[in-house]
Amino acid sequence: MKILRNVLIVVLAIILIFGLILYIAGDNMYKNALAGKSLEDVIAEIQSDPNYVEYEDLPQNYINAVIAVEDHRFREHGAIDLIAIARAIYVNISTFSFREGGSTITQQVAKNIFYITEDNPVVRKSAEILTSFDLEDKYTKNDILELYVNTIYFGDGYYGIEEACQGYLNKDATEMTLADSTMMAGIPNAPSVYAPTVNPDLTRDRQEKVISSMVEYNYISETDANNLIDSLDEYYENLSKLLKSE
Repeated sequence: MKILRNVLIVVLAIILIFGLILYIAGDNMYKNALAGKSLEDVIAEIQSDPNYVEYEDLPQNYINAVIAVEDHRFREHGAIDLIAIARAIYVNISTFSFREGGSTITQQVAKNIFYITEDNPVVRKSAEILTSFDLEDKYTKNDILELYVNTIYFGDGYYGIEEACQGYLNKDATEMTLADSTMMAGIPNAPSVYAPTVNPDLTRDRQEKVISSMVEYNYISETDANNLIDSLDEYYENLSKLLKSE
């Protein structure tokens, strides 16, 4: 029993030391990313982009689609989601893979703004978490979601929902239909795979996953979902014509 206790103490000490080192490294990465600016200054610069779309102008279906498929507990948790992290650890260990992540939308905002080019995933994750706590402290959930959709990559060189809508749909983000919203919400998970200019069949598969998530989390009814899915053949025919004409 004494030996076991000593082993546990050593293991705990190692974990604490590693955690402290990781915290310091992440904090340094965060400070370097700011480079003499405040978080508020960085955000204000992003919001000054002429393609920036405010939360109030986004279609509610698009907002709901993004939350449903990316972080369905977004409005319930803080900077991190311990439930999602635990689930991701379980899935990845049980499948011997890294197919599921536990990042919140807030963490993705932190990554998009500051750490997209950082190649140390462990330290970057620490910096993302520290940044996320600041974001949650200084901005509302609506502000954070607004930042997410305006900074995420959609493929084909399009950053932010306005650029992507202009490029793929030839319309403003404010004009997205339910079909548009569910398609656009699915692309950022893997733009090189799900962008409609890459493989429309995979784009559609991902869109149907978004629709299914919206049903699961009570954003749309099964009837509305089935009607939408039934209309997708025509939707993708029109989308193909539009993309070929550009």
